[in-house]
Amino acid sequence: MSNLFHQIKDLFRRNAKASLDTRIPLEERSIEELIAEWEGFYQDTFGIKTDFSNLQIPEKESGFNRLIIMAGGMTPQRLYDKCGELFPCWKFAGVTLDNLVTYSERTSKNDAYAIWVRDYVEADEEFRSLSADKIKAKNINTETLEEYFIHGLRYFRESRKHLDIRSVTVCAGSRLSDGTVPCVSGSGREVRIHPFPPGRSDGIHRSRRVVS
Repeated sequence: MSNLFHQIKDLFRRNAKASLDTRIPLEERSIEELIAEWEGFYQDTFGIKTDFSNLQIPEKESGFNRLIIMAGGMTPQRLYDKCGELFPCWKFAGVTLDNLVTYSERTSKNDAYAIWVRDYVEADEEFRSLSADKIKAKNINTETLEEYFIHGLRYFRESRKHLDIRSVTVCAGSRLSDGTVPCVSGSGREVRIHPFPPGRSDGIHRSRRVVS
């Protein structure tokens, strides 16, 4: 049985790129296929070998069909640097993001974990009038800056396009050293990171809910 399991897993890994190339809808892919794709993504993008076969995957909710797996050791600056290798990036400060981002609701500095997000290019419409402070008060789980980076990297590898062409994602799951919230947009060819007041909301700056 063990040999059969590994044979099936190897098959999923070999077919991971084909699954992406043929654009099989996410909801039609099995958990095993999605995990294999993520293992292939980290191998191809970061040059690291991962094994997520025993990783706990949260229960899926309706409308949340994109699985995001955060491999261990994914810090804000490491992810920003990887983005910079693939496309133009800009951040508002010249110091490392590892020092600027002082809090994230979830972190993979030590261990891998998984979340589900909506497969949307633009940030979630439901947060048009909710500031980061209100989101926190309501105990709503939203993407951290690290999760957004991985989400955006994966989307770029699939489509050669960026998230947030018309909107700006407020990474309400993270905070910067001055108490503001990191925001990211992908309009044009450049991905830009800037701070945003935690008590402010408008129709363009919106968060992305996650299932964790």
